[in-house]
Amino acid sequence: MRILLRGLLQLHRVHVDAEAAGTTEALRLIREHRPSLVVVDTHLSEGSPADLIAGSRAIVPGVRLILIAPASRPPPTLPKEGAPDVLLLKPFRIQQFLEAIAPPAPPGPPP
Repeated sequence: MRILLRGLLQLHRVHVDAEAAGTTEALRLIREHRPSLVVVDTHLSEGSPADLIAGSRAIVPGVRLILIAPASRPPPTLPKEGAPDVLLLKPFRIQQFLEAIAPPAPPGPPP
């Protein structure tokens, strides 16, 4: 899955600084690279998506977090403060992935 996600990101000109199999390694890399976007798959070799999301936000408060989970199982239960910016269920379409990784639109003027 990491190979597929890395390829999709690079295909759409998103620079990939690093990748990790588990929470400990991921948090070390986040401290080192301070990314603006982190894509998390629920299948981790160690740790939990909730720990990775909370740890990422503690290190880089404005980081955008995309959580990818299988549609065949209920998504992980996460505390509100540990919720990702986007929950993307797999299988997904490439367009859905592009929409998920796109930066949010700046707020417009009030109606």
